[in-house]
This record gives sequence, C-alpha cells and structure tokens, in this order.
Amino acid sequence: MSQQLARASDAQPSRPVRSRPSRLLLRYRMTPWWLRVIVVFALSRLVTTIIVLLFARAQGANPWTGPNPPYLSYAAIWDGNWYKIISFYGYPAQLPITADGHVGESAWAFMPVYPFLVGGLRFVTGARWELIAVIVAVACALGAALVFYRLMRHVLNDSNAALFSVVLFCVAPLSPLFQFAYAESMSLLLLVSALYLVVRRRYGWVFPIVAVMALTRPSGLAFALFVGLHLVHRFLVRRTDPFPTRERVVTVALAVFSGVMGLVWPLVAWIGTGSMSAYTDTELAWRSSYIGYGELVPFTAWFQGGNWWLGEPWGILVVALLIVAFGVFLFLGPVKRLGVDLRLWLASYALYLLAVFFPQSSTFRLLMPLFPALGALALPRSKIYRIGLVLVCIAGQVGWMAIAWGVDGRDWTPP
Repeated sequence: MSQQLARASDAQPSRPVRSRPSRLLLRYRMTPWWLRVIVVFALSRLVTTIIVLLFARAQGANPWTGPNPPYLSYAAIWDGNWYKIISFYGYPAQLPITADGHVGESAWAFMPVYPFLVGGLRFVTGARWELIAVIVAVACALGAALVFYRLMRHVLNDSNAALFSVVLFCVAPLSPLFQFAYAESMSLLLLVSALYLVVRRRYGWVFPIVAVMALTRPSGLAFALFVGLHLVHRFLVRRTDPFPTRERVVTVALAVFSGVMGLVWPLVAWIGTGSMSAYTDTELAWRSSYIGYGELVPFTAWFQGGNWWLGEPWGILVVALLIVAFGVFLFLGPVKRLGVDLRLWLASYALYLLAVFFPQSSTFRLLMPLFPALGALALPRSKIYRIGLVLVCIAGQVGWMAIAWGVDGRDWTPP
C-alpha cells in the first residue's frame, strides 16, 4: 500500500517553485524600456551629485563663489557665468579690446538658445537663474538618454546592449555637465534626435532640430558634412538600398540648410558688432594664453597644440598617431556594428574638431558629441567587463572634476 502511494505521488506533476531571482528577472523584462532608462538616469545622477557635493565642499574661494559653495552656485561657475550674463544682458554691441589691441573674450563665443530659454523660464517663474539652468540641463540630459536608447536599439538590434549604452552615457567622465549650467545637455538631446531621424530616413523632421541645434552649440558645419557623406553613401548603394528622387532632393536640401545654419551665428555676430570676424576672433581669444593671437587657419590648431604641450617633433607625431588611431577605430568590428550612418557622424565631427579647435582642457567637453561610439563599448556582455567599465567611468568623473571643474587659484584648465 505504501509503495502504491509513493508511486502515485511520483506520478503527480510537481508545482514549479519560482526562485526570487527569476521573479525579479520576469518583472525586469516586463518593465517598459523608458522606465529602465529613467531608473538608470536617476541612479547615475545620485552618484554624480555625491561626487559634485564632495568637490563643492572642498572648493575654496574663486572668481564666482566663496569657499564651500552650495550646489547650485557651484554648478553655475565657468561658462555658466557667461550664460547668465547673456540671459540678463544679451550680447555686447562692441567687442572688448585687450591692451595690445586684440579682440578679447566675450559673450559672442556662446550661442543663444540655452541662455535665452533659461532666461525666459526665469522671467515666467521668478525662480533663481541657477535653479532653472540646472533643471533645463537635467531635463535635456534625460531626454537625450531616452532618445539614445532608441537609437542604439535601432542600430544594434539588442535591447541589452542598448540599455548598457545608456548606462555608459549616464556615467561617462563628463556626465557631471548633465547637471551643470551648460548647454551641452540640450545640444546632445538635439543631436541624438537628429541622428535618430536620419538613421530612420525621416529627413523632413531634421530641419527644425538642426535650426535650433546650430544655435545651441557649434554643430551646423559638422552636421552638414555628415549629411553630405550620408547622401553620397546612399547614392552609391542605391541598388541595394533604394534612394528615391524625393529623398535625394530632401537630403541635398538638408545638407545645404545645415551648412547655412552653421554660418548663421558668425553672421549674427558680424551684424551685432560690425566686425566680419567677430565670432572667430572671439573664439581665438580663448587660445591666446597658449599660443598667442593669430588667424584661424584650418587644420593647424591641433598640431600647434601638440607642439605647445609636448614640444617638437613629438607634438606633431602624437597628433598624427591620434588621427591614424581614430581612423583605425572607425573600422573595428564593434564600431562597424553601429552602422555606416553613425560612423559617418563620428568621422564628420572628428574632422570638424581637427579643422577648427585647439586642444586643451575643454577639448574633453568638445568630444562629447562623439557619444554614439559608446554603443561599441556596450556590446561585450561580460559582467566583470561591464562593472569594471562603469567603475572606470565614475573614476573618470572624479578625475575630470579635479582637472577641469574644481578651481585652484588662478586656474588655467577650464572645463
């Protein structure tokens, strides 16, 4: 009898016992993608805020604040002060001239969308300028993270890698700027939206984005080059990827429009001051403390900077090696997974930087538009690799804050 009962009990199907980890995994998989991105963004901001507060606590008196400044005051130093000046007073009608007769630093180096938006919101709400400036930056950074996920999900076709791309975006060494009074968050939101629309072939929606983006951060000429290269590539592969006449016309118009928008702000500076070279002269003032004043000669500044930092001939050699290394990087397997369009953007923006910018401490910030490359770093699934990479990024935040944001006396390393 006992043997029969034992056999009967063996014959009954056992009810599966779901472990706690499997229940958590199921809940995670049922979580909407946008909520995952928001959670990642919120956790990353918590980590970064702790880092910033520690630096603020150790900050001494500086040109913008007293010692140990509160968060909002600390988040609005450096270029944040320029944006505040623009919000309250606009742009000067006369360019400042140094004692030796050169154009000095002024608000004309900074584009108007971010400071005017912050100023308008401050006027409507009556809130403190620094608070509105930080809220706008954080909101735009969250928007950029959400759109970046959609972009990576589209090009990588892997939700796991797409989400880890967002993790890297949110903890990147310069991610403290996402919660400072800087225009970078807004610029990245506009850029990633424009890239996503181009990748999806929705060209008509890109025009208004480019119009705003080109007046937020210098980007119009680089984007025009990108759209031009995109146009050429689509024409060359039109047999396997149809390129209708209507799309050809719209893409040509977008390339031209982007190029024109890239020249609008120098034109506005010319009209506003009466000097044809007002914008470029103002930009050149920031490199004068390194190599003195001179004309803007394309594709020379990086070699000049290399020689200033390392001396001849090592400066030129290192810059040449960096150019070659970046070219090789674009053809690595993980980078090729990003697709032709994003690689064309990486090449276009890098070429733009090589043409016009002088390498110094703010160059780290100017590299931020290359963030789509994070998708290539997000592909490996090793937990050790991913945890290690996140820790390296967080350490990079500490390093960048120490090098660029924290002010040490007469600081010559602007962020």
